[in-house]
Amino acid sequence: MNHAHPRTRFVAPALLGAALLAAVLLVAAHATAKPKNAVKPQPTDVKVMTRNIYLGADLGPAIAAKGVTAFTEATGQILREVTANDFPVRAKGLAKEILQKEPDLVGLQEVAEWRTGPPSLETLLGGSAPHATTVRYDYLAELLKQLNKGKQRYRAAVVNPEFDFEAPADENGAPGDGPNSLIANAEINGRLTMRDVILAKVGPEVKVSNPRKGHFKSLLTEEISGAKVTVTRGWASVDATVNGSTPFHLVDTHLESFDPQTVVPSIRAQQAAELVAPNGPLTSKLPTILVGDLNSDTRTAVQPGDGQAYETLVKAGMRERSTYEPLSCCLKTSLLPVADGGAASQFDHKVDHIMTRDPKQVKLVNSSVTGRSPQNGFWDSDHAGLFSTLKIYP
Repeated sequence: MNHAHPRTRFVAPALLGAALLAAVLLVAAHATAKPKNAVKPQPTDVKVMTRNIYLGADLGPAIAAKGVTAFTEATGQILREVTANDFPVRAKGLAKEILQKEPDLVGLQEVAEWRTGPPSLETLLGGSAPHATTVRYDYLAELLKQLNKGKQRYRAAVVNPEFDFEAPADENGAPGDGPNSLIANAEINGRLTMRDVILAKVGPEVKVSNPRKGHFKSLLTEEISGAKVTVTRGWASVDATVNGSTPFHLVDTHLESFDPQTVVPSIRAQQAAELVAPNGPLTSKLPTILVGDLNSDTRTAVQPGDGQAYETLVKAGMRERSTYEPLSCCLKTSLLPVADGGAASQFDHKVDHIMTRDPKQVKLVNSSVTGRSPQNGFWDSDHAGLFSTLKIYP
C-alpha cells in the first residue's frame, strides 16, 4: 500500500479552484474598471430664442367699440393695419434675425393667420364657429418660406392654435355695401387665428421629441358689442437634445395681454400658476427652459400688478436667463413702417423672458437682443427679439 503524500490528490484540486476563481475575479475587475482616460460627459451649449412677431394690428379699438356700426368700423381699421404692416416684408427681417443667431429652438408668439369670408354676424353672436377660409396672411408659412430659402433650416415642431375670432368688417370704408341694414357698412368678414409655435433647427444636431400643447383654464373674457368673447391662450413644449446634450424640456407661452387690474391674482398670474402646478408643463423631470412673452416683469413693471406672473414663476424656482440690457418692449405704435412713429427709445421695459427651472444644471453663457432697428422699411415687430446661449450640464 502506498502511503506517500496521502493528501496530494485533495490539495491539488483545491489549489486549482482557487486559481480559477482569482482569474475570474481579475477578468471581471478589468471589465468593470473605468479606463484611466475615459471621456466624461461634457456640458453643452444650447441656443434658444423667443420672438413675438406681432399679429399686425391693435385690437383695442374693436374691444372698446360700442354698437355694431362702431365695431365694424374698428375691425375694418384692424384689417387695414394688417395690410399696412406687410408681413411678407417683415418676415424677411425676422428670418434674418433668426439666421444671424442660429438658435437651436425658437419660441414664437402671435403667429397670426388672417382669413376672410362673406360678411356675417353669426360668429360674433355665437350662431356658428369661425368659418372664413380664404387665407390672406399665414405668418408661419411666410416666415418658414424666408427661413428655408434654398435650404431647409427650420421646421415647426409644435403649432398650438389658440384665440380664433371672426367678425364683420368695414375694410373699404364705403357705406351701404353690407348684406343688410344691421351691418350695412361691412363688406367682408375678417378672421384672426393666433398661434404659439416652436421652431426647431433642421439637421442631426437638434433632436426633438414629445411635442405637446395645451390651453389655460384661466382665460380673459371680454364683452364686445354685447357678445362675450373668451381669449384662448396656452403653451407648447418639446423635449430636446442638442449635439448629444443631456435631454432638456422647453416650453413656449404667451400670457394674457389685456389683463384687468381689478382681478387678483391677475389672469396672467393664474396662467403662470398653471404652468408651474403639479403635472403642469414646467414640472418636467428634465432640465427645463421657459421662453415667451409673459407680459410681466418685476424690475421694469409699467402698471401696478404687472409683476405678479413673473413673481409666481420665481417663487416656483424659475430663474432669469436673459438680458435686461438693452430692453426689448415695445414700440408705442401699431403701425410698423419706419415713417409711422416707431423708435428704439420706446423699448423701455421687459415682458419677453428666457428662464430656467434648474439653475445649477442650466447656466447662462450670454444673451442679446435682436430687432431694435428697422429693416426693409419696417420694424420687424413691435417687440424686439431675445436670444440666449445656455450651458446645460450632465
